[in-house]
Amino acid sequence: MISEIRVTGVTKRYGPTLALRGLSLSIGAGLTVIEGPNGSGKSTLLGVIGQTIRPSSGRVAYSPEKDPVEARAEFGWVSHDSLCYGDLSGKANVELAARSHGLDPHSSWEAAVERFELGAFATRKTRTNSRGQRQRVALARALVHAPSVVLLDEPTAGLDVQGVARLVRIVEQEVDRGAIVVLVTHDPAAFAKLGGTAIRLASGRLT
Repeated sequence: MISEIRVTGVTKRYGPTLALRGLSLSIGAGLTVIEGPNGSGKSTLLGVIGQTIRPSSGRVAYSPEKDPVEARAEFGWVSHDSLCYGDLSGKANVELAARSHGLDPHSSWEAAVERFELGAFATRKTRTNSRGQRQRVALARALVHAPSVVLLDEPTAGLDVQGVARLVRIVEQEVDRGAIVVLVTHDPAAFAKLGGTAIRLASGRLT
């Protein structure tokens, strides 16, 4: 399990635009909320941590020391896009994720149904589901293997009050489990009761 993430001197350039400017920070177990205005580099930082974005300079290291491929197996990703296969059912998406991590798909699905309140909608093609339903499937898929690092990019976008409350409850469960939870949001107040650490970015820098 990954117990710490260390970001050292990370810069990310998109052409002439600097999205991140020499960021250095460490993130341990518990909730870390990344705040900041649009264009401040929040999602870019999350992508660098989760290896979907390669930094222009600097590095990200994980403790205990892991090579990048080994570290990826410890990530669970959820974003405003469900990252699920739209033409597969929610059930098929969860079972596929379970198999990819060497888990029994049937027992993984049964556990997900109860935890994420997956109803009949999860047996239909995921692309036909509502925003809140797709997110429940996305959470079940991302967390099926109990990852030690949970990365959430604007997970409250488009959710109703009940959906936000369900998400906060799941984040709290992940924190209690001992995971590193890194969350990008424009709505930090929704997670305030969970405590944790806040990181604020502006123009690619820590403020």
